[in-house]
Amino acid sequence: MSKIHHIAALWSTLHYPTEQNEWSLEQKIIDAKEAGFTGVATGPRPGLRELAEKHGMTVLGYIASGQASEFAGAIKENKEAGARHINVQLADEDTLTPEALGLTMLILEEGRRQGVEPAIEVHRDTCTETPEKTYALADAYEKVTGKLLPMTWDFSHLSVVKHLRPENYVERLLVRPDLVQRAQQFHFRPFNGHHCQVPVTDGKGNLTPEVKDYLPFVEAVLACWLADKNNAGRDLFAVPEMGPVFGGYNISTLPNSWEDAKVLRGEIDKIWKKLTA
Repeated sequence: MSKIHHIAALWSTLHYPTEQNEWSLEQKIIDAKEAGFTGVATGPRPGLRELAEKHGMTVLGYIASGQASEFAGAIKENKEAGARHINVQLADEDTLTPEALGLTMLILEEGRRQGVEPAIEVHRDTCTETPEKTYALADAYEKVTGKLLPMTWDFSHLSVVKHLRPENYVERLLVRPDLVQRAQQFHFRPFNGHHCQVPVTDGKGNLTPEVKDYLPFVEAVLACWLADKNNAGRDLFAVPEMGPVFGGYNISTLPNSWEDAKVLRGEIDKIWKKLTA
């Protein structure tokens, strides 16, 4: 049977509870576990592997690079930090498909050599920042290898690029179910066509209208993934990734990103249980 892993993006906990009194890495991991998460997603950092093992948490790694010379070292660092799966933000927005394909081939081959499978994330300011560039890379990879490209899906970026409305999410974003079903990691950041992140709660504990518009799309994504019989027994890593105020994803007057991520985890879990009942 397929299994879902609810993964806390440690990025959401930046400056939590305040910048002046930010929690230690262990405090964050403990809080994530108490909130129902079964793992954390982050780049390599001192003590991560030991703390994750101590508290029984899965680790997902992270690489952002367009330099082939950095791939081997970056994968090694993530593996040493305990990463079971590695998310890759590859190259830049002006990287053309032939170069992106070459880099993809290199990082996936290096991952196989080291016994882990990196996945190329759909993300702005990378070689996959638009649907056209994303699918061009996936098609080029399949043409060369005969295989589907391992990807991390963050649909928020594509929604903003294409200025979508909720009624168009499935039609416009799930155009390649084969690639969605091939994936294992999904960054479930709630979005609309104008904002790559909308608040989960209204500050009073209620779900926002915007996230209510978004959750049916989460259900469609998970239903699509589960519909592939080849996914029976595979793990799905669901990351309710809420960006903090630092960096601009969240806004200072909106609810805290980490507290919202906890609520979103619960909503995703409800949907998964409904679909797998």
